[in-house]
Amino acid sequence: MNVQVSLLYPDEWMRVRNLRLRSLRESPDAFGGNVEAENAFTEFEWRDKFSQLDFLVASINSDDIAIMSVEVLDGDHGATCWIGGCWSDPHFRGQGAFSALFRFLDSLCESKGWQRQGLGVWTDNFSAIAAYKALGFIEVGERQESERRPGRFYIHLIRDSKAPSLD
Repeated sequence: MNVQVSLLYPDEWMRVRNLRLRSLRESPDAFGGNVEAENAFTEFEWRDKFSQLDFLVASINSDDIAIMSVEVLDGDHGATCWIGGCWSDPHFRGQGAFSALFRFLDSLCESKGWQRQGLGVWTDNFSAIAAYKALGFIEVGERQESERRPGRFYIHLIRDSKAPSLD
């Protein structure tokens, strides 16, 4: 299947909202958010997220199937951006959406300042850790306890962008 990836703009806030709510319903323990709270966000609140985050969406045949957010920052372990909210629809997992999102992210790394990518993942999310490591992420630092979810631990993963060669 042909996976298309797009960088979304504030006028496409409804696509972000729909995917985010789907992700929270399907994987409520995977993210820091809460479906009830985010379902109550207004259009203004969704649009305002675009002032802090870029949103990438993967689609197949015009159906949105995966999402990630990217925040530009001087982060832990030298990260120049932080990846968040990575999720793909379970019916489409294994069809290339995840790797397509990261290829697209890499294609924008120079213009967006996304050269060193960091993220946090729950220590018990073994499939996500394996998928990130397959994309070149490495574990850095010590595992940390979540402030939002006491008793749960996460780790940081980092990778340098695999920007397309100019040769």
